[in-house]
Amino acid sequence: MIDLRSDTVTRPSLAMRQAMASAEVGDDVYGDDPTVNALQEMAAKLTGKEAALFLPTGTQANLVALLTHCQRGEEYIVGQKAHNYMYEAGGAAVLGSIQPQPLDMEADGSISLDKVAAAIKPDDIHFARTRLLSLENTHSGKVLPLDYLKKAFAFTREKGLALHIDGARIMNAAVALNVPLSDITQYCDTLTICLSKGLGTPVGSLLCGSKEYLQRANRWRKMTGGGMRQAGILAAAGIYALENNVARLKEDHDNARWLEQQLRDIGVEIAEPGAQTNILYIKQSAELAAKMGPWMREHGVLISAGPLTRVITHIDISRADLQKVVSLWQDFLHHHA
Repeated sequence: MIDLRSDTVTRPSLAMRQAMASAEVGDDVYGDDPTVNALQEMAAKLTGKEAALFLPTGTQANLVALLTHCQRGEEYIVGQKAHNYMYEAGGAAVLGSIQPQPLDMEADGSISLDKVAAAIKPDDIHFARTRLLSLENTHSGKVLPLDYLKKAFAFTREKGLALHIDGARIMNAAVALNVPLSDITQYCDTLTICLSKGLGTPVGSLLCGSKEYLQRANRWRKMTGGGMRQAGILAAAGIYALENNVARLKEDHDNARWLEQQLRDIGVEIAEPGAQTNILYIKQSAELAAKMGPWMREHGVLISAGPLTRVITHIDISRADLQKVVSLWQDFLHHHA
């Protein structure tokens, strides 16, 4: 099957599996796993942060980040459609008693700093204390501009807030901007990096920040069930990914742009701004979408068809696969449009 539903569906390569099989391991809860420690040191160096912490999932990494930044009854400001507000089961509120203050996002995935300023609560017993601004980079495949991040970081210094970036696909942002990751991460206090999307590992995310912050985060990781033992088997996949699968994200971006142009050429409506990274959104009627999903599956393509259909390119999708998808799409439109 050609699976365009997400870049979470990627499978570890043979070379990655071999690295996992030969990984040196220890007990990571004791801090004794050399491969986990090596991965964490690598992530800290790449991001320019003091330290990093390896966690099983991106959802848990974001949850631990929020639990470490905010106490019960405090608040984080976040985008209305941000992943760690909308798609992580309300974990911060349910498990941390942390109040989210969602704000509408701009077209480029940013949050207006004027809106953030207006949403910060006064120091008054009636209100939750505002502690954190949380941004997402990339958001729906859109790359936050470096100039915006610089302004947002300076703004949070002024307002006494911390700045967290949900960087599930932050490597895609760095590759799209053609800058070192640290050029982006200098403008935040903490960030998460997902290893199991475009980077192709089977599992794992990283939380990066100061040593003091991550000492506190490690307690939350343990409390929320993320203390893994011989986790070096999984960390080895992360090391392999960071060494081998970052630069090649450009292929996914190129493939998404190529697919965008091909679909435009056959009359498919593309949602703006098109493919900045590896994510493309297609507009179609609900009636057409309801037919497309099953039809594509019958022809060997998995796609999350809807009025706004998301298509994601990744390490397991070749240009030849996409040529087949375009041909099938044309056939589908011929028979159903």
